[in-house]
Amino acid sequence: MISFERRQRLLVTLKEHPGIRVPELSKLLDVSEGTVRNDLTALSELGQLTRVRGGAQVIDENKAQNAAFTARAEVNTQNKQNIARKAAELIKDGDSVLFDASSTVYHLAHYLHDRRNLRIITNGIEVGKVLSQNPYNTVILVGGLLSSDGNSITGLVSDFFLKDLHVNKAFVSCSGFTVKEGLTEVHIHEVQLKRRMIDCASEVIALIDSHKFGKIDLTLFAQPNQVNHLFTDGDIKADWIRQLTDAEIPFTVCNNDAQTNF
Repeated sequence: MISFERRQRLLVTLKEHPGIRVPELSKLLDVSEGTVRNDLTALSELGQLTRVRGGAQVIDENKAQNAAFTARAEVNTQNKQNIARKAAELIKDGDSVLFDASSTVYHLAHYLHDRRNLRIITNGIEVGKVLSQNPYNTVILVGGLLSSDGNSITGLVSDFFLKDLHVNKAFVSCSGFTVKEGLTEVHIHEVQLKRRMIDCASEVIALIDSHKFGKIDLTLFAQPNQVNHLFTDGDIKADWIRQLTDAEIPFTVCNNDAQTNF
């Protein structure tokens, strides 16, 4: 048995028998314990398992794929939750809504557990998972190309699906925002989809935590005048409040226990 075949068999065995030890693996595979340990080390370096005392554990593929998204969702968590909680108040029973795959929208999804008869369209896998737990609502995932982190779906199929759609509200975030340039995004495929989302919606709600203000990323997907309301957090600087006010962009600053509407 060549090393590749042996290591694949080793992975299967570990999945079927969690906690199995090196001596038992040695007997099952009919190789020395030293060979098993070398194989475990090689698979660990490839990110396919984690070494533990006396053996190894296979890494959950879903958790591995979404590690990047989880890390993103945990950045500025409190600010994102403050934004999400206040923005959720705009969503009423029976609404049709579009959600992007952003981490702030992911937090928003957790504040909709008591809503009924929502029709939700999203390209966010993690967003969809949260929302699908409520049996009173309909959750539709757009089809297309799955991102490498396993979190979002984009591409031509998504574009065609949204082309003839009309919804009450679209909730989107961005990777950069300025009053002059608008909402920008680093990923081209995400930009194309978000543009289509905005075209579909009667109202566009932007959820932008304050650390994104002043950043300009690769591509524009929404002009400031396309945003019906913007939610941000209490760390926003006074100069940005002035700029938003001068540009006549309706916005809300969300703190832990309060909000200020402009």
